[in-house]
Amino acid sequence: MTTDAPWLIAGLGNPGPWFRLTRHNAGFLTVDRLAERHGARFRRRGIGSVVAEIELDGRRVFLAKPQWFINLSGRPVAGLMRRYGVPVEHLVVVQDDLDFAYGSGKLKRGGGPGGHNGVRSVGEVLGTRDFVRLRFGVGRPPKGQSVGDYVLKKFSDEELAAMPGLLDRCADALETLVRLGLNRAQDALNVSAS
Repeated sequence: MTTDAPWLIAGLGNPGPWFRLTRHNAGFLTVDRLAERHGARFRRRGIGSVVAEIELDGRRVFLAKPQWFINLSGRPVAGLMRRYGVPVEHLVVVQDDLDFAYGSGKLKRGGGPGGHNGVRSVGEVLGTRDFVRLRFGVGRPPKGQSVGDYVLKKFSDEELAAMPGLLDRCADALETLVRLGLNRAQDALNVSAS
């Protein structure tokens, strides 16, 4: 793999305005913030995604929001990797994660999907889990509420008030990942909500 190979940062979510501020769309919200920082606009591309392109220190970075439902994210992601010549080492998947409290995040290469069907789809279609994941903490559902209902529920007003700071931390970590590598990016992403 050459270090000048392009990157693909794929935020996972569900298409359509109703889903926009739901917990399952944390990945979309994160790549939206990164595109906004760089003045990039998403445009529909042929492989089931909307894509924006930015440049970080001379490196091409494609930001994608697959427009198939989240459980089917693998095929659009794989198609974009083929189209743009992105090696798996330069793929980043941004997902919501129930195992981290809201306001927390973690960057990690590889590992199991942890019950996230979008991540499972990407791993199955690619035939590998050796890509980086940014796990955006959304917390666990309250007692008596199903996981499915919880992740499709909109963020609370309190969560939305705190969202800009969290999105900025995630965007900082993604920029650091591309520029300086995973170890430095992990240090840049404050994993606690405090």
